Amino acid sequence: MSVVLNPYLSFIDNAREAMEFYHTVFGGKLTLTTFGSMPGSAEPDEADNIMHGQVDGEHGIVLMGSDTPKRMQREQFVNGTSISLSGDDEAALRGYWEKLLDGGSAAMPFEKSPWGALFGMCTDRFGVNWMVNVNAPMP
Repeated sequence: MSVVLNPYLSFIDNAREAMEFYHTVFGGKLTLTTFGSMPGSAEPDEADNIMHGQVDGEHGIVLMGSDTPKRMQREQFVNGTSISLSGDDEAALRGYWEKLLDGGSAAMPFEKSPWGALFGMCTDRFGVNWMVNVNAPMP
């Protein structure tokens, strides 16, 4: 048996755009289900909004997200939260970093950190905070 923790992001009317963007970042397969595809689950003006989106990316990355319906509290839950990407594959992680910066901003440049790893912090164009860490080589 295994357990997996997956980030689930909430958006307001732009989940399709966000999930399509993350698909370009992480590759793999994108699945989008609209509220309108589920009978009785949407207001008419929200039928094309995303009820559930999922990117099954390369390297085992799974990222999920959806639009928040008007009938629910419409806040994004990214305040004080960062998604961390880490590992040993510098080329893959550097590629994710560069793609996440498209339309976003770097809070800390992707460079060697005091603990020896390559590390950077950024906010993507959707306001999601990311930390990217390439593990320091073992001596």
